[in-house]
Amino acid sequence: MADDELIVTVGGEQVRITNPDKVMFPVQGWTKRDVVDHFLFCVDGALAGVFGRPTMLKRWPNGVGAKPFFQKRAPDVATERIVVHYPSGRSAAWLVPRSPADVIWMAQLNCLDLNPWTSRAEHVERPDELRIDLDPTPQAGFADVRRVALVVREVLSDHGLVGWPKTSGSKGMHVYVRIQALWSFTEVRRAALAVGRTVEAEIPDLATTAWWKHQRHGVFIDYNQNTRDHTIASAYSVRPTGLVSAPLTWDEVPVAEPADFPMVGFAARYRRLGDVMEGIDDTPGSLEPLLDTARAQDAEGTPQ
Repeated sequence: MADDELIVTVGGEQVRITNPDKVMFPVQGWTKRDVVDHFLFCVDGALAGVFGRPTMLKRWPNGVGAKPFFQKRAPDVATERIVVHYPSGRSAAWLVPRSPADVIWMAQLNCLDLNPWTSRAEHVERPDELRIDLDPTPQAGFADVRRVALVVREVLSDHGLVGWPKTSGSKGMHVYVRIQALWSFTEVRRAALAVGRTVEAEIPDLATTAWWKHQRHGVFIDYNQNTRDHTIASAYSVRPTGLVSAPLTWDEVPVAEPADFPMVGFAARYRRLGDVMEGIDDTPGSLEPLLDTARAQDAEGTPQ
């Protein structure tokens, strides 16, 4: 083995890591080895966030001090790929992670944040995950994000759904909802908009679904993240901030701060709590109550 590489064993498989001492986070001095160690510590949770889902390879070959590049077409050596077709007539073979080694292989490719679809390869046109992305405007703070997230939880519960929150690893928060894989991307997006509109109606001074940036205030509820082949950073991803997209318990939401979850040191939390999202697959719900709400909002002329 060369001096500038190492072999790690995970899930009974070996993965070769090249240039482990390459600095990925110049401000903190964290290396590629540190990134690999992070994913090794929380590999079960990280895998659960991408398991069976077409996954974008967002690669940072020169660390976070330079721009990443986005790779939809996975290399031929990927253990599993799925060919996705687009209305343009083009297609791309996306990576489908299935094993802990796949997660570490993505880290070897300099992927920091893992970016999966809302659907799985077995039913690629039928999402089983609804995502609520809470994105604060420049005038809002994380305290506002927390308040909106708690109202999102209530709205979901009123519609028979369970929300699973996590920090985005940047300025916002995500709330994931496991649903039955019965509806199209368009219907799931419509249901997410219904959540946003309902929250907006309850706390109009704090939440918005306005699409144009100049019309927004407070916290933007980005329902468009449910569009086909859109991806956002999954649980335990590392963001260019050096912060982890950290799953939270709802008891933590009122007091959590993004800065509580730096990559180096996150292993202690994972050892203590395990995968906070572990039960998400046990609670798939129906989208019909939310779609009923969407139809009622449309009939009332609720603006989009």
